[in-house]
Amino acid sequence: MNGAGARALVLGAVVVLGAVAGCGQSTGQSHDRARGAAHEASRAVSGDHGYPLRRSDLPWSGSPSPFNAQVKLADGRRVAMHYMRGKGLFVQDYSPRAKGWSKPAVVYRTKTDACQGITLKVKDGTVAAFGDFARYCADGEPPTESVAAVTVGRLTKWDKHLTADFDGWEKIVVAPGGKKVTFSRGSDTLRWTRAAGFPAAR
Repeated sequence: MNGAGARALVLGAVVVLGAVAGCGQSTGQSHDRARGAAHEASRAVSGDHGYPLRRSDLPWSGSPSPFNAQVKLADGRRVAMHYMRGKGLFVQDYSPRAKGWSKPAVVYRTKTDACQGITLKVKDGTVAAFGDFARYCADGEPPTESVAAVTVGRLTKWDKHLTADFDGWEKIVVAPGGKKVTFSRGSDTLRWTRAAGFPAAR
């Protein structure tokens, strides 16, 4: 074989090897993109309910902890709430179709201590809750922030009402049909309606 033929053979080998390497790289990237697209499609079908249930990080001796609460709707969905230290009140909802929980979302953000427990009630598709906070509440100080919250429908949007310098609500009553919710403590009451929501905070 002459020198020109040898050079042509070497160049041909280099071109072939380069094409194979480039093809392998393209295949890997395509596989990663396909896998990512499949993951996003799965999340979309499940409504992004692919998260585990999170629990409160506040210490409690005994079980169950009052810093976690959960209710079940008639259609199999569930709503769970928990306190997080220095962060506030969080919520997740469970999809029986996806068999998973939504990403934890903030209902009320505060750095003050959580007081007492979380109260959750559900009736006819309406979910209502309240929680209390105060600085040094863990040391026995009374609540100074009492948040009431209500959600309906897809359980993704919460109507909220904050009452300051208040000892906290004691009871929730959801009216038949879920169109009205009453929070009460003694003679003090707060009402939510599906038509108007909560009254303006004073």
